Amino acid sequence: MGTHEVELTHLDQPLFDEAGATKGDLVSYLDAVADRILPGLRDRPLSVIRVRGGQEPFMQKNVPNYAPSWIRTVSMWAQASGREVRYALCDDKPTLIWFANQRAVEYHVTLAPAGHLDRPTYVVLDIDPPSPDAFEQAVAAALLVRQALTDVGLAGAVKTSGAKGLHIYVPVDSPSAEDAAAATRALAVRAEKLEPALATTAFIRDDREGKVFIDSTRSHGATVVAAYSPRARPGVPVSFPVAWDSLGDVSPRDFTVRNAASLVADGDPWAAALPAPQVLPASLVEEGHAIPVARVQAMHEGKRRARAARPRSV
Repeated sequence: MGTHEVELTHLDQPLFDEAGATKGDLVSYLDAVADRILPGLRDRPLSVIRVRGGQEPFMQKNVPNYAPSWIRTVSMWAQASGREVRYALCDDKPTLIWFANQRAVEYHVTLAPAGHLDRPTYVVLDIDPPSPDAFEQAVAAALLVRQALTDVGLAGAVKTSGAKGLHIYVPVDSPSAEDAAAATRALAVRAEKLEPALATTAFIRDDREGKVFIDSTRSHGATVVAAYSPRARPGVPVSFPVAWDSLGDVSPRDFTVRNAASLVADGDPWAAALPAPQVLPASLVEEGHAIPVARVQAMHEGKRRARAARPRSV
């Protein structure tokens, strides 16, 4: 494991209720797929979801003080919490295995590398079906996004989220964070317009009417679960790449810490699927800048509805 040794503990303990796997299974899986998962983690601020025995899963961003000194970190200002957060950079197998031994099940990273968070390397659209049993709808919505990409001369790769939906990655050639976010909005709206009875960009859940949500908010400091990352769900599914023409033949539950390592033993399907970085069309970026930011629009709409619901004084 390189020059740094990690002492592994309590490997026979259940990972969590309904996991059907032990902590040792998690460690073994991440050890086996380290060469596959690390390229997506390297040099990107890392947030993990950990699961301790008898507790609910929780997200950890700040590296604990007891972490080994050899783990690389980067400090960034967190607007939400109003403080500096010291993020880990999971650059090597010892760091990955140390987190696994800490019962870190999920690995979420930013869309841009540390030091260049204003220059994302991916545009990501999150396909979120209305229920766990609506994966077929998620596939149909993902194909709408693919068509929207094709219409503007772009290409992307798709993976299961490891939960109920899909993630579509579009490698991009160093746009500004603002332009990448605008292009993401424009692509989501274009996909929605292709089949509005199926897909929606409505950020407020009650406004989605049972449709698949095409989430265009993965931008700026947002994170997304890495390819090959396990998820803290029953059976410990894995976020796994799928060929576009095979989407209709799979389920997110097909890929778990029990079998995913064997599926990538002879190659890296995610690296093979990702196209080379592409320049975002200026017209797409301009189109997106005219579309309101979903979170901001939802916040204003929520306030408007709250005002409308208040009793009027007489």
